[in-house]
This record gives sequence, C-alpha cells and structure tokens, in this order.
Amino acid sequence: MSTDERYLHLLSHTYPTVADAASEIINLEAILNLPKGTEHFLADLHGEHEAFIHVLKNASGNIKRKVGEIFGNTIREAEKKELCTLIYYPEQKLELIKAQEEDLDDWYRITIHQLVRVCRDVSSKYTRSKVRKSLPEEFSYIIEELLHERTDDQDKAAYVAVIVDTIISTGRADDFIVDICNVIQRLAIDQLHILGDIYDRGPGAHIIMDTLRQYHSWDIQWGNHDILWMGAAAGNNACICNVLRLSLRYANLATLEEGYGINLVPLATFALETYGDDPCTEFIPKLLKDTKMDEKTLQLTAKMHKAISIIQFKEEARIFHRRPEWQMEDRCLIEAIDFEHQTCTIDGKAYAMKDCHFPTLFRDESLELRDISTGAEQKRPTFNLTPEEDALMQKLHHSFRVSEKLRKHIRTILSHGCMYKICNQNLLFHASVPLNADGSLKEVQILGKSYAGRQLMEYIGQLIRSAFQNDTPADLKAYAKDYFLYLWCGKDSPLFDKSKMATFERYFLSDRETFHEEKGNYFRLRDSAEVCDRILDAFGVHAASRTGTGPRHIINGHVPVHAASGENPIKAGGRLMVIDGGFSEAYHTETGIAGYTLIYHSRGFQLVQHEPFTSTQDAIQRGTDIKSTTQIVEMSTHRMLVADTDKGAELRDQISDLKALLYAYRHGTLNR
Repeated sequence: MSTDERYLHLLSHTYPTVADAASEIINLEAILNLPKGTEHFLADLHGEHEAFIHVLKNASGNIKRKVGEIFGNTIREAEKKELCTLIYYPEQKLELIKAQEEDLDDWYRITIHQLVRVCRDVSSKYTRSKVRKSLPEEFSYIIEELLHERTDDQDKAAYVAVIVDTIISTGRADDFIVDICNVIQRLAIDQLHILGDIYDRGPGAHIIMDTLRQYHSWDIQWGNHDILWMGAAAGNNACICNVLRLSLRYANLATLEEGYGINLVPLATFALETYGDDPCTEFIPKLLKDTKMDEKTLQLTAKMHKAISIIQFKEEARIFHRRPEWQMEDRCLIEAIDFEHQTCTIDGKAYAMKDCHFPTLFRDESLELRDISTGAEQKRPTFNLTPEEDALMQKLHHSFRVSEKLRKHIRTILSHGCMYKICNQNLLFHASVPLNADGSLKEVQILGKSYAGRQLMEYIGQLIRSAFQNDTPADLKAYAKDYFLYLWCGKDSPLFDKSKMATFERYFLSDRETFHEEKGNYFRLRDSAEVCDRILDAFGVHAASRTGTGPRHIINGHVPVHAASGENPIKAGGRLMVIDGGFSEAYHTETGIAGYTLIYHSRGFQLVQHEPFTSTQDAIQRGTDIKSTTQIVEMSTHRMLVADTDKGAELRDQISDLKALLYAYRHGTLNR
C-alpha cells in the first residue's frame, strides 16, 4: 500500500461514507468564505497585569465601539458605559447593580436582551460550530437559541421572551449574564499574539501568566526579559542575579515573593551584614507613582540591590571567561577597577568611580586569564564569590529551581512560543535580526557553526529548549544554560543587538559617555523598505497565497516608540510596525503613552494607542475605561476572508484530501 493509500485509509476512519466526506467538504468550503478572525498584537507588557487584563476584556476598545454601533442613539451614553463595564467585569459589576437597582427583574430583562445583541454581533464572523465550542456547557443551548432567533420575527418574539423570563424566574440571571459576558470577551479576539517581555518592572507578571494559561488562543515570541527568567528557572546564576537586581531596582518584589515564593530573607540578611554602613546611594530603587515605601525598607532594598549587583558581576565574569568565543571578557569590569586611584579602565581610558566600597571583592591571583585589551595570556586578578556569597547563591538557586509555579509558567512559555512566528504574511519577533552594515544577514557563531536569519532564530529556539530537556547531553545542556546570559546581553543576540549592556557603568561611573549602548545595524536600517523586504524574503514570508498579492509585514516590540516626540511606529513604508508603546509605567514619561495594540481584522490593520489605565477598581465602580486612539494603518481593498489566511491554506489542503477520498469511494479504489 502506498503512502497516499495509507493516508486515505486513515482519513476514512474519520469520514467513513461518501455523505460524511461530502458534508465536510461543504462545511470547509463555507468556512473559507467567512471573514477572517480578529488578531490582536501586544508587546512589552512588563508585568502591568491590570492594564493587560483590561485590554483583553475590552478587546482594545473594540467592544466599546461595537456597543456604540449597535445601540447608536437608542440608549444613553451612560447606559452604554454601564453595559461595557458589565461586559468587562460581570461578577463585580453585578454586585454593585444589585445593591442599587430597585426593579432588578426589569433590569435583568433589558440587559440580557442587550447582551444577546452584542454577542450576536461579535459571533457573526464565526461558524455555529466554533461559536458553540466557545459557549459554557451550562447555557450552551439557551445562548445558541437566543443568538439565532430574531425578536423582530413576530412568531418567535414570544418564544424568546419566555426564555429570558424563565432565566430570571429560576434565579439563573446572574450566572447567565456572567457567562454571556465572558463569551463576548472571548469571541472579540480570535487570536492573541504577545511579542515578548511579559516579565520585569511591573508587579504582576505571574498574574499575566495565569491569565494566559486560561486563554483560548495565544502565542508568544520570546523577549529578552522572558529569556532572563527562563534562564533563572534553568539554573543560570547570572540570570538569577539579574532577575533579582531588576526587581529590586524597581522595588517590585511581588512577582518574586507572592507569585513564585522566592525566599529573599537570606539576601536581606546578607545585605544588612555586609553593607550595613553603606548608604548605597546609587542603588536606591526607582519608585513608581503608587509605590509606598518607608525609609527603613527603602534603605534595606538599596543594600539588597547593591549586594546582588556585585554578585551578578562576579557570576557574569565567570561565564564570560568560560566562554571566550563570545568575546565578552571586556565586560568583566570589576577586574578593571583601580582601587588605589578609584578608577575603572575601559578601552585604555580611566574613568572616575562614584562608589568604591566593595567589601566582598578579594582578588584571586591564581587564574590564568587573557588580557581583555590585547588578548595575550597573562596573570590577571579575578574575583570569586566569598563563602558567604556562595552560600547565599546556593539558597537563591535552590529557591528558583524548586518553585513549582515558576516551572509551570516557563513550561507554558515554551509550549506557546519560540523566537519568531510567521502568521498571515506577518513576521513576528521581539527585537531584531542581526544584520551586517550593508543590511545583509549577519552570520553568528554558535558552538563553532554559523547561523543567520531564520536558521539563527530556529537554532536558538532549539538550544533554549535543550536546557530544559532531561535527555540533552551534559556539555550541550551546560552551554545552553550559559547561553541565556548571551541572549540577555550579547552583542549579536537577536534579543539584545547592542554593543554592550552598560549596567556597571550606570551604577559606578560618573562619565555619562560610558553609558552609551550602540544599537545594532537592524535598528539603524529598519526604516529601509529594501532591508525589510530582504528579511521577509529570507524568512520565506510571501504575499497571500490565494490572491498572489497583498502586503507583508515585520511586527516588533522591544524598543519603546517615543510617540510624544512624534516618532512614528509605522516604518519602512508600512513594512515594519513597532508596537512597544510603553505598557510599563516606568516608560510612560518616555513614550508619552501607555502601550499599543495592533489589530488585524477582516478590513485591515488598525493601531490602537492607549493612555494610562487607572485601576480595575476605578473601572468597576466608576466605569472608567482605557482611553484609546485608533489609527488606520492599512486597509484592504476587499474584505479578507478565511481563504486569505494561513488557516485558509490548511483548509484547502484538507478539502483536496477529502476530494481524493471521495474519488476513492466513488471509484472503488479504497479497500477498507
């Protein structure tokens, strides 16, 4: 039996008759002619869980727009606002309404009819089968009946009215309203794309991950901050130190302590014992506007911040010396400190130090190291962890490794993502593709082999996964664990792509010229249509297969767009869209906004620019919403159908297979 015959034989188990195969062909052909589902793209969430969850609930303002279109002038603006808040937060809003509403049954009756109208609108572009799968089991039949019966049909008006009245009289109105609101939220977004950086800065990365674990359809293109946490979970001590340092820098310990149960008491104890008399001025955390911290806690946080930073520089130096092929030994700057003159020498120039209080730096003269400027072998001092630092790192390492919730979240990131994704003629990745100065793809060496473009991204994805697999050879697993650090701060990392990460300089040096981090060629050339086309070609992103024409795009995050200064997120003649608008509060003053959502629906692309979100409590009690401005990026000349998408290509392949099965049935060539 040939491969084709074996395949048709297997297919016949699912479609055992001519009628079954023909029915499925009819179904798939019909699906091809539905409008494409709405995709939402978000990037650089950075732990801002309240804003993120609200954007999911309001579908980046799309639900508010639909409510406005459906009800027009038939209800007041205040009523539309109340209805939207109910859709976003049904359980909480119901409690408030029940405490205030005098005629609750009448409110239930009106509201259920309104919610059914909204649900009917958001479900209109899907098949009944897909909508049915989105419905809660308890109310599936009732919602389906209400969605497909029209109250303007006199013969059915009484039927619909009785259904609603019975929901109310049986005491199920609250449960029904909650469930249909959740269905509206779910159907408003068909596919969610996260372009990296869930972690760091904000307080709720773990809450974002809990939300995504329950979300119906999403993917992630790993960001540099995600990789840092993945490295920490894999046991890379330098990544653990960086995670702790960033959390302390923004006085954000909720994700560590409350989210993942990381025990920071040993670090606090060590910091007080070692840096008790040190004011740690350069390590005072950056407090966000709603963060309250007393002076004693502020000082303790600063000491912990400095303590883990020094350990970080030691741990990084250990890896950089172990991996000389990375050519990053020049970043071992604690080895370039002249304690006598209180300077640090970089590229042959001595810079004044702001702080030279390092009680745990003891030189180890026994190691043979290469000179960081000449490359010649010579004895140079390095710094090992003190016994106290070593004991501390063992405890922190253990705490990260045994966190079941962290492991669960990292497994979720691994199962839902990779370094890049191609979806409906769009190339998604977090930061960059390493390029040469002329815009050609740069060859990057990993374990003695060269990779560029798509092959580089794919190999890095494999390498990252190998760090978590039990059957990975020990030497490869050790390299993979170290490589998380290179991805975080390596010059040719697609997640960093800068000349250096000037962490040491910002903490310890006075001269601001040392702070400069030269961006890679991708960031210099990404406004060139020719360069973007070259990248798209290299990744095999082609025009829509059905029409043979149509736009293709690169979609990135990583570098905040300075919207307040007039920077345009749309670059290279529309080929590149940069959607990091600064979800994190730490970026709001820099960007002037509070994030972007890129929406790709059947009519084209729209970019939604968000203003800062106040709070979930405000949204529930006062009906406040994220104020958003929509910019039309690119509209299609025809309404895009499922046939125009990647899913459409899959369905056409299925139709072709089913037609072959149908032919085999009718001509008797299939023996079962």
